[in-house]
Amino acid sequence: MKNYKLVPMDKSHIAEIAQIERECFSDPWSETSLEEELYNPLCSFIVAQRPDGAVLGYAGLHAVMDEGYIDNVAVREDYRGGGIADDLVDVFVRFGQEHLAFLTLEVRPSNEPAIQLYMKHGFVQVGRRNNYYENPREDAIIMTLEFKREEDAHE
Repeated sequence: MKNYKLVPMDKSHIAEIAQIERECFSDPWSETSLEEELYNPLCSFIVAQRPDGAVLGYAGLHAVMDEGYIDNVAVREDYRGGGIADDLVDVFVRFGQEHLAFLTLEVRPSNEPAIQLYMKHGFVQVGRRNNYYENPREDAIIMTLEFKREEDAHE
C-alpha cells in the first residue's frame, strides 16, 4: 500500500519542492520561480504527498497546443526506488494519451535510472542538446513519446 497520494501542487508545497530541487538538481529552481510557474496557465504540477502533508516528490508539465514538455521529475533522496517517480510520469503519460500528440523531455546522460524510467513508459531518444547542463557539463539527451490518435489511424 502506498503511503502517499498524488495531488495538484499549491502554494503550501513550494518550500518543500524548492528543497527537493536543491537535493536533485545542480541548477535548482528558487521558491520565487516555482511560485511563478504555479500561476503559469501553461503549466501543471503534481506532488506526491504523505498523509501528514510532507512532499515526497513532484513533476511539472508545460503544454502548448498538442505538445507537452515534462520539466523535472524529482523525488526526495530517501524515497527513491519506491515507485513515486513512476507514478508521477504515468500521470503525464495518461494525460498525453488523451490530449497531446507527444511529450518531450531532456535528461542527463549520466542519470541512468531516469533514462530507464522514461524508456519504461515508451520514451525514445531522438537527439542531444550540446552543452546543456553546466555542473557537471553534459549534453542533454532529448527523449520523446508520440501518441497515436484514433483519428490519425483513419487517414
